[in-house]
Amino acid sequence: MWRRLLRQTSVLIGGGVLLVILLIGILAPALGTIDPAGINPAFRNRVPGVERTIRQEDGSSTTFKHRMGTDSLGRDIYSRVMYGARVSLIIGVSVAAISLAIGLVLGLVAGYVRWLDGAIMRLMDGLMAIPAILLAIAVVSLFRAGIGAVIVAITVPEIPRVVRLVRSIVLSVREEPYVEAAIMAGTPTPKLMVRHILPNTIAPLIVQGTFICASAMLVEAILSFLGIGIPPEIPTWGNIMAEGRNLFRIYPHNILYPAVFLGLTVLAVNMLGDGLRDTLDPKMAGR
Repeated sequence: MWRRLLRQTSVLIGGGVLLVILLIGILAPALGTIDPAGINPAFRNRVPGVERTIRQEDGSSTTFKHRMGTDSLGRDIYSRVMYGARVSLIIGVSVAAISLAIGLVLGLVAGYVRWLDGAIMRLMDGLMAIPAILLAIAVVSLFRAGIGAVIVAITVPEIPRVVRLVRSIVLSVREEPYVEAAIMAGTPTPKLMVRHILPNTIAPLIVQGTFICASAMLVEAILSFLGIGIPPEIPTWGNIMAEGRNLFRIYPHNILYPAVFLGLTVLAVNMLGDGLRDTLDPKMAGR
């Protein structure tokens, strides 16, 4: 499997870009950044490449170059973009992990326990009937704005999709001869589900997790852009674009740079997911 993964161009490109974004988020303080929340009204809306002098507490002064310019509050966009990678990755990975964990349990139960199938799936159908962005807005409005509330708001609409995926796999696997033989041999239900059914869901869930991660990053940016997501003092790519939308025609760099980073990250995650699907799916691998 590892040899097949290394031969997949999309896996190499997507994984490489994600690794770079991850390193940017981790090493943001060492990449020539300043306080991303530092406000300087006297130096607002400056074009990329402008330099300014920063005076230290000991009386010395240093020259700092705003590589991506400043926003309407004088904050350095380069620093905010670098630190914003942390928030996007945390939200994307957290939403994917939580939704996969909850969806896996509910999907296994719905697919194997017949008398619970109807109740669980009607609940999932009800959640899927509500547009994901509206459901996320409703959840955020019920809690205090923050990363935790955004993660919950994005996770809730993603769970039904995972449940339906796992349930469909369980319904097909439970009819296999080796599963029926295990049932006839008296294998306990928990052991049967963990040993014989659960392994068949791993590969599809890995692929689904990458798409959920990419979708979560986009939804977080949408919520922040609308002003109902993460507070403005926390640097996120959505907050940066929301701050610069009023002056987009005059200072397009306020939106351009965070949009490029967000687009590259989402594209890399989707490429990684496509590569994993082609490698882990026997039909696609044979093709």
